[in-house]
Amino acid sequence: MMTADTTLQHPGRFLRRADAAEYVHAHYGFPCSKQWLAKLATTGGGPIYVKAGKFPLYSVEDLDAWAQARLSAPMRATGIPAGEA
Repeated sequence: MMTADTTLQHPGRFLRRADAAEYVHAHYGFPCSKQWLAKLATTGGGPIYVKAGKFPLYSVEDLDAWAQARLSAPMRATGIPAGEA
């Protein structure tokens, strides 16, 4: 299994689905499983991926872009952005 540290040392490398889920959870803190990524690959809304034969592969850059797009702006309270008093 590839660790996040190994991936960061080799930009442009691809992660298999289980490693991609582990990367997202470790770096962004929200739940992510290989099953969820598989579902999103069929229903839409997941990160961009390529296939090598039957294997879906995710780039770290695409995982980062997808995970960051899922995060809201900083909040002070429910419905109150952090920049407001």
